[in-house]
Formats: sequence, structure tokens, C-alpha cells
Amino acid sequence: MTSTTAPRVRSLVLLMLAAAGLLLGGAGTASAHAALTGSDPQQGAVVDKAPAQVSLTFSEAVSLSDDSLQVLDPKGGRADTGEASNVSGTTYAVKLHSGLPDGTYTVAYQVVSADSHPVAGAYTFSIGAPSSTSVSVADRTSGGGAVGWLYGVGRYVSYAGFVVLAGGAAFVLACWPRGAGVRAVQRLVVSGWVALTAATMGLLLLRGSYTRSGSLGDVFDLDLLGQVLQTKTGAALVSRLLLLAAAALFIAVLFGAYEKRDEDEKRDLTFGLALGGGVVAAGIAASWAMAEHASTGIQPGIAMPVDVIHLLAVAAWLGGLSALLVALYRAPAKDPLESAAVRRFSQVAFGSVIALVVTGLYQSWRQVGSWSALTGTRYGQLLLVKVALVVLLVGVAWISRRWTGQLADTVTAGAAAKRRERESAKAAARSGSGAGAGSGGSKRVEDFKQGGDSKRAAQLARQRAAVDTARQKRERDADPSRYGLRRSVLAEAGVAVVLLAVTTALTATEPGRTVEQAEAAAASSSSAASSATGVVTLDIPFDAGGTDGKGVVRIDIDPARVGANEMHVYVQRPNGRAFDIPEVKVAFTLKSKNVGPLPVVPDHITTGHWSASGVQIPMAGEWEIAVTVRTSDIDQVTVSKNAQIG
Repeated sequence: MTSTTAPRVRSLVLLMLAAAGLLLGGAGTASAHAALTGSDPQQGAVVDKAPAQVSLTFSEAVSLSDDSLQVLDPKGGRADTGEASNVSGTTYAVKLHSGLPDGTYTVAYQVVSADSHPVAGAYTFSIGAPSSTSVSVADRTSGGGAVGWLYGVGRYVSYAGFVVLAGGAAFVLACWPRGAGVRAVQRLVVSGWVALTAATMGLLLLRGSYTRSGSLGDVFDLDLLGQVLQTKTGAALVSRLLLLAAAALFIAVLFGAYEKRDEDEKRDLTFGLALGGGVVAAGIAASWAMAEHASTGIQPGIAMPVDVIHLLAVAAWLGGLSALLVALYRAPAKDPLESAAVRRFSQVAFGSVIALVVTGLYQSWRQVGSWSALTGTRYGQLLLVKVALVVLLVGVAWISRRWTGQLADTVTAGAAAKRRERESAKAAARSGSGAGAGSGGSKRVEDFKQGGDSKRAAQLARQRAAVDTARQKRERDADPSRYGLRRSVLAEAGVAVVLLAVTTALTATEPGRTVEQAEAAAASSSSAASSATGVVTLDIPFDAGGTDGKGVVRIDIDPARVGANEMHVYVQRPNGRAFDIPEVKVAFTLKSKNVGPLPVVPDHITTGHWSASGVQIPMAGEWEIAVTVRTSDIDQVTVSKNAQIG
């Protein structure tokens, strides 16, 4: 049984790394939690004269820095004065130079949302008439690349470290006080502290580059670090480091003075350690709540305490589970894990699950908001995966609970001592008989006594110790209930690792409620634009892969009304230059009425320009306009965007 411990632990580590890589690496660019809901001038608009400023409205408050808002002329030069400011509420503006010439201008923004995530993007508008531009709007992203991947890994490690640190310490205090003297449990809790501390320091260094340039070269930029320290996220990370210093003192007492006390003194000290450790753990959990999802949106005064309780419940359950796993596999045979400790943890885990369900329901309502967002947004889909994993974990825990009820304690230390005494007596007898057999010469006996006694004694001691250890492990592992409990707890730990990775991915994904609010605002803005100008203009970036697979497709629909419409399709490279591709197809779908898709194949007019006349729109509504772009014989992609027509 014990010979398979190391491979199983290695498998669990590999599972953890695979889950983290899949969910954090697969996410790519971090999802923004503040969405652009409006702008003036609007996206794709053609204005008669140059405006005095460009304003952007987001779904929540954002933080501005130098060059957060930029307006670039057709040649890529700065058309703004660089004086970005908060106009009102969630609307921000930057002033423009006077006397701007006609042409297409690019508005690029890179800000930080109220829940700490970077937000970047770009759109275009035109003065007088559209023109070609040298500015790329397809590659305006934030939070991606190597820095984004490292930041995501850091977030996962910090969550995992907190869970192991807080949950492992709670397991010792609440369930198994004797575990304070077990080296394997000590190493587990200390490793959680080290992981959380290292990850927090890494996040603090990466933060500036993560929200700005995305360059690894800026990680050690002290000026950028100074700017980070003045932000809400920077303050939260520094607070976490200070609390971790207090946690180090707590660990020193738990595995030092506490472990050396007798049982009566331990009971007196437990209350103080539990109170102090609980305050420190709650403070560390609050460092997430004060800077992320819970700190913004609706009901932040309720959401932040609920988030703290949720994190503490996760730590008590999953962190305690990791300590239980280590105790089951690595506790010394002379001091095995008692069945009473397992039963106490079962009670703690049950209470944690209740707290998780209650707080999770509130968080889900707050972040998702509707059934459509639950199934139609990435956040909602990840949440469903998380719920399924929790249900699976509870099911495996129920199996563990059954094994706990059947668990029998291992043999007592007294019985083991008696066996050791008997084995020692037998070994001594064998040693004595061997010495007696060597009576062939007194000189050999004397030499053996003088030169070989000490070596032989040491060798025999090592052999006896190895035999005793092997026997103790066999005795410890002979209980079938303990063996079954080990296997079920190992399965729980594997599910918990994936669950933690999904939870980390959720924190980096735009909430479903925000997504739907942004889409509704964008649809309203599109409707207003079509009413004012009679033309709908959509700019949609695409990436079909292969050579020259990236670009932007622009669709103009005139007059964007029910009936016949004129449609123009323009295909441009990321630098704004027109180029031809083998095929362009357009399809209109009105999902709310189950109409479509209505295919349209425009005619090629000139380089990068296709057109279709008499495009019939049968009814008004928010239409999905899907464009299929084929850039080679094998490279093709379909991109879409919604627009209000009629």
C-alpha cells in the first residue's frame, strides 16, 4: 500500500498542473470586467466636423493612467491632447486638437476596471468621410501574453496556498491537535504559507506590466511598481503580505510552543490560537474581496463579507482535505490518525459545504443575474462546471463519510512496543549464537569484539529499525476501512484541484450580468446611431489563421430599415490597407423571432470592396450579422456582431 504513495502524490501534483495550465493557459487574454457601453462619437459614425472631445462610457468605474485614452489620426499620430479625465459617473473623455482633417480616426483605450482587471480595446469613427488608416484595431488586447499567463498562474497558486495554509492549520486545531507534531503536516502548512507569500510578491511585481504594456521587461520597473502601490489592488496585495507576516508567527506558535504542551495546556491554548488565526485568515481572505468581484457592482457592502465567508469555507473544506490526505498517507505509524479526528473533520466539512451553498447562491445571483446569462455567457458556463464539480465532490465525500463510520483505530502503541521488544530479543539471541559459533580462536573473537562490535551493532540497529518501520506500516495499512478512506480522500483531492482551477478561471472572467448589460447598452447605442444617421457600420476583427489571415471586415448597411438595403463590405489588413480575399459571405439572423440565417453573397467591386443591392430585411429587431471570410483554400473563419435594424 505504502509503496504506491509517492506515485499517487506525484499524480495529484501533475493533475493540479494540468488543470491550471488548461484553464489558465486556455483562457488566453484575460476577460475584462468593465465593458464599453457607449461612446461619443459612436463606433463607425461619420460626423460632419471634428468634435472637441471623445468620450467613453463603461459598465462600471475604471481607473485611468497616462495614455489610457488615445485618439489616433489616419497616419497613426496623436489627435488628442492627452488630458483624459472622468466627466461624470462612468463616462471618461479626452480632448482633441483643433482643426483635425477629414478621415478615419482610431480611439484606443486601456484602463483598469473597478474589480482590478485590465480593459483594452479600440474602435473607429470618421470626420467628413471614411479613409484608409495605418492603425491596427485588431490587436488591441490586455492582460495576455507571457505576463498574462504568469499572472494567471500566480492567482491560482495564491488561492491554493491560502487554502492549504488556512485549511491545514484549522484541521490541526479543530480536528487533530496531535498533528501539530507530525512533520508531514507541518511541511504542508508551511508550504501553503510559502506558496501564498511567493505568489503575492510575484503578482505585485507583475501587476504593472499586466495592466499596461504586457512586457516582461517592465516587471522590475520601480516607477511602475510605485504606481501599482497607489491602486486598490496594490494596497490589497501589500495588506496580504503584512497579514502573512502575522501568519508566520501563528505557524511558529502552532508547531512550536503548542506542539510541546501537554493535552490540558493544549486545550487552553487552542482557543487563543483559533481566535487569532481566524482573524488573520479572514483578513487575508478580505484582501481578495476588497479588490475583485465583490468590491464592485450591486450590493458591495453585503457581497464583500459573503465573499470572505465563502473563501474561508473553501479553505476549511479543501485545505482540511489536503491535511487529511497527508495524515492518512504520511502520519508515522507510532502516531496514526485517529478515527475521532476523521469524524470531526467530517463535521467541519459538512458545515463548510452548507456555508458554500448559501454564499455561492448569493454570489451566483449577483454575478449572473438571469437564466440566459447562465447558459449564454462564458462566466455562466464555467459556473455550471463548478457546480457540477461541487456535486461530484460532495458525492465522493459521502463515500468517505461511510468509510469514516467503519474506520477502526490502529493497534495501540503498547502492543506495538511489546512486539518490538520480542523482535529485539530474537535479534539479540541470533547475534549471541553467532558470536558463540566463532570459538575457533580467541584472537578472532577478540578482534571481532574490538573492531567489529560497533559496526555490527549499528548494522543490527538499522536492520531492526527498518523491520519495525515496515511492520508498523503493515499494521497501520491492514485496516480495510482505512485503506478505503485513503482512496476516497485521494479522489476528493483530485476533484478539489480541478475545482480550484475552475474557481480561479471564474475570477478572471467577465460576469454574465455585466456581459448582458454591455450587450444591451451596445444594442441601444447601435439603435440610436441608426436612427440618427440611417446607416449602420460594423467593424469586426477576424483571424482565419495562415498567412495574411488577420484583418478587419467593415460592413455598411444603408438605410438599416425594414425592406431593401444597400450593403457594402470592406476588408482591411490590421494596418488599415484594403486587400482582396477569395470569398466573403454574409448572413442575417434574428434569433428572437427564429428568422434566418438569410444568406447574402456580395459582388466584388474593387480591391477589398464588395457590395450587394436590395438586401431584404423582413422585420425590425436586433439582427446578428455573421460574416464568413475565406483567406485561402483552407483558411476560413466566421465572425459576427449584432446590430439594431429597423
